[in-house]
Amino acid sequence: MRRVIVLRPEPGASATVERARRRGLDARAISLFAVEPLAWDVPDAAPFDGLLLTSANGVRCAGPGLQALRALPVHAVGEATATAAREAGLAVARVGESGVDALLAALDPGARLLHLCGEHRRAPADCRQAITPVIVYRSMALEPPPGLAETHGSVVLVHSPRAGQRLAELIHDRATTAIVAISPVAAAAAGGGWEVVTIADTPTDEALLALAGQLCDKTLRG
Repeated sequence: MRRVIVLRPEPGASATVERARRRGLDARAISLFAVEPLAWDVPDAAPFDGLLLTSANGVRCAGPGLQALRALPVHAVGEATATAAREAGLAVARVGESGVDALLAALDPGARLLHLCGEHRRAPADCRQAITPVIVYRSMALEPPPGLAETHGSVVLVHSPRAGQRLAELIHDRATTAIVAISPVAAAAAGGGWEVVTIADTPTDEALLALAGQLCDKTLRG
């Protein structure tokens, strides 16, 4: 069976590998980044109408300061982020499964949102809300990890534009490697020369794994 490679940092990498194996896929993690919490100053919650969370890392890395923001309703990208918010005692008002731009399009354009985010935040496109970003973590690029050669002949999941860019920096012989990207931006960051590049219909693990499964099945049948 063709192997599926997961590039995302832990603990997300292990969660994706587990989901892949439940689908019968031969999956392993080769993380390209490690997530590191950063010190941050907790702002007064009063001027804000809600808390924007685009990654579960924003919850995991916020630490005790998150409790000062519990009065703010959470608008989360993805069920994994929403679950992390609920487990931290926050009230989730809306969950968007089609990325941050679609989520914001469904919110009050006059809303004032506090965004707990990573150091390499991508500004939303055509945003109408007033968003105040507060950096609570960074993703540190790791040295080329052992096992990176296993990407050859594999189906590689690209969960972010940074992962795509880092993969492109590390892998030059690409002709036998298939890419499954979480978004068009992530796919573009990976560059060209791959066996095939596919993009998930929605930015979720399940959509990525469904595509990966199709590629593995096509290989087996071909």
